[in-house]
Amino acid sequence: MDTIDNKKEIWLVASGDLRLAANRLCWQAQETMEAQLATAIARQGWHIRRAHHYDSVKQHGFIDSQRMGIEVFKRIPPNAPLIVAEAVWQYTHHVLAGLTTHQGPILTLANWSGQWPGLVGMLNLNGSLTKANVAYSTLWSVDFTDDFFSNGLKEWLEKGVVRHDLRHVTPFDLVKIPAADEDTGRSFARRLRTEKAIMGVFDEGCMGMYNAIVPDELLHSTGIFKERLSQSALYARMRTVSDTEAETVLQWLLDKGMTFKWGEDEETDLTRRQTLEQCKMYIAAVRMAADFGCNTIGIQYQQGLKDLTVASDLVEGLLNNQERPPVFSESGEELFAGEAIPHFNEVDECAGIDALVTYRLWKELGMSGENTLHDIRWGEHYSGNGIDDFVWVFLISGAVPASHFEGGYAAASSWRQSPMYFRLGGGTLRGVSKPGPIVWSRIYVKDGRLQADLGVGKAISLPEQETQRRWQATSPEWPIMHAVLHGVDRDQLMARHAANHIHVVYVTDEQAHRACRVKAAALDELGIEVHFCGDVAISGQ
Repeated sequence: MDTIDNKKEIWLVASGDLRLAANRLCWQAQETMEAQLATAIARQGWHIRRAHHYDSVKQHGFIDSQRMGIEVFKRIPPNAPLIVAEAVWQYTHHVLAGLTTHQGPILTLANWSGQWPGLVGMLNLNGSLTKANVAYSTLWSVDFTDDFFSNGLKEWLEKGVVRHDLRHVTPFDLVKIPAADEDTGRSFARRLRTEKAIMGVFDEGCMGMYNAIVPDELLHSTGIFKERLSQSALYARMRTVSDTEAETVLQWLLDKGMTFKWGEDEETDLTRRQTLEQCKMYIAAVRMAADFGCNTIGIQYQQGLKDLTVASDLVEGLLNNQERPPVFSESGEELFAGEAIPHFNEVDECAGIDALVTYRLWKELGMSGENTLHDIRWGEHYSGNGIDDFVWVFLISGAVPASHFEGGYAAASSWRQSPMYFRLGGGTLRGVSKPGPIVWSRIYVKDGRLQADLGVGKAISLPEQETQRRWQATSPEWPIMHAVLHGVDRDQLMARHAANHIHVVYVTDEQAHRACRVKAAALDELGIEVHFCGDVAISGQ
């Protein structure tokens, strides 16, 4: 391979968080992972050269800003083999500028661990590079000694690319689905495009997620248009909500049986005051959605709003549920009565398209359309209790609707978000997703157009002890789904998925494959290039 010289030297960068507390706390995990990686590379006769050093003042060795990333890449030979190694959540824009002009082979890499969201960070980077048309390869490993990783690394060192097994992917335009399913999906999509819809965007580009921004010209072809809103306007609107209104929302949740893990320390505990502040944000968000005629909204929160007020996660979960505390306009009119207001967490606009389409289409199919995105956080094989499969841990910080829990709000609780990420507190909408068939999906940007991957699977129940083990290995304050994807194994999903997020919605028994086919037809009609992933029945039920 002409891009790797005889020095057998591989340059390495590590993109980190923007938040100092997160970078400091997670640095040890990154150090451990890099040491394991260096040993694995040495076994292949190569060595690592780190492009940036540990900062004794900051107490971490991450690239922690876009400017720093640009300066670091100036020192990297443009044709050198380059690894982007991630054991933590990272902000893609810290390294995206340098990666867009790097000419040597690029390998994105993460440790297979749920402790910190390194896998999530790598998938976000992959999705962003895919959108930016940057060539890259990708690998992952528990300890960098397994055959899958070793063989992949050897292939990359010798050929400059790693090729993965993608036989689970079937382009929609190469199959023929039942005419009734096709007509249902296309008819729905034509109505959506004709009627048009508004996506309320409370500031774009959350946490450097370039892949989560949909160019307007691509969005418009679907019939959806952005209403650009400001998080500062949301905060200002919160200031107009009365204490009495907030108390009414909280009492509604308590009457439904939801519990709150309250304490007294504002710095480390969820407090009643923080929850009431979230209730004000919920009311303000609904009122703004009504004022601007929005059909779906996304709140960024992480930049700007996090320095003003509590986390938005409880708010997002409430918005995604049809049964939710009623909200009234200042003149006394109930807003969006009996309806969810689909919310796309972290203002992921790709998920926003999916949320709106799925919510409306499922209702037309006679099913509950309440849906959410999750992080693809981690997973392990589980055997026992009638289960012998790879079970994913899907988590998101709090946008899961209560209808996804067995028992609804009575099975939901709210825990304080980690002070590492959420300095001013605020709680989640926490619970275990109920068992049942699901349709999963991801809309993304590739080759200058919107594309979508769809598949079927199931959420399953695991023994309480196993659920707690997985929660403790990840983020116990967040809602969790134990998911099995049909016909897609661990490495196939990781190799293909162009995002840190995956979208899920429940289906009634025996309807998963039909609903997936109808949704595929609808997305195709909207001009989105669709791919079935895994075991999706193309015909029949």
